[in-house]
Amino acid sequence: MASPEIEALTQALARLPGLGPRSARRAVLHLLKKREAALGPLRAALEAVDERLETCTVCGNVDTANPCAICADPRRDQRSLCVVEEVADLWALERSRLFPGRFHVLGGRLSALEGIRPEDLAIDALVARVEVGGIDEVVLAMNATLEGQTTAHYLADRIERFPIRITQLAHGLPVGGELDYLDEGTLAQALRARRPVA
Repeated sequence: MASPEIEALTQALARLPGLGPRSARRAVLHLLKKREAALGPLRAALEAVDERLETCTVCGNVDTANPCAICADPRRDQRSLCVVEEVADLWALERSRLFPGRFHVLGGRLSALEGIRPEDLAIDALVARVEVGGIDEVVLAMNATLEGQTTAHYLADRIERFPIRITQLAHGLPVGGELDYLDEGTLAQALRARRPVA
C-alpha cells in the first residue's frame, strides 16, 4: 500500500473529471517514476496558475490576466458576441478557431429543478454589454438540452428589444453520423432544420 501522502494525491486526481481511481493510480505512478520530468513541472504549473488565476470581469472566462487574452485581443470582431453556459463551452468553441468574435459566459443555465434563476447567472451583465451598443449579432451557443434551450429563449426575450441579430447554433445531424444510430430528438431537430439542396 502507498503512503498517506501518495494515497491523498491519488484520491485528489481521482476526483478530477474523466479520471477514476485506476486512472489516477496510473497517473500517480507515472509522476513518481518520471519525478524530474513530470512531477516538478506539474507542481510548478499548478502553483503558477493558483497564484495568478483570475475571472475576466468582461466575459467571465478564467485566465491568468484580467481582461482575459480573448477580450484583450484587438483582432477579435467586436460586433459579434457568443454567449455560452460555461467556460468549458468557451474553450471548446475557441479550440475550433471558427468564431472570430467575443464571448460571454453565463456561469450555468436556468434550471427550476436545481433552483438556478436568472439572477444566479451573468444575464444582467450580458444585457448591459448589449445595451452599450457596438454589437450587431449575439450567438446563443447553449447546449442542446431542455435547460439550455430554455435559457436561450429567456435570453432572446431579454435582448430582443435591441437592434441586433440574435442567432443560435444549429442542431441536428453530426458530420459522419448515420441515421440508424441517432436518437429521436436529434433526428427531429434535423428534420425541423432541414434546408433546400443547393
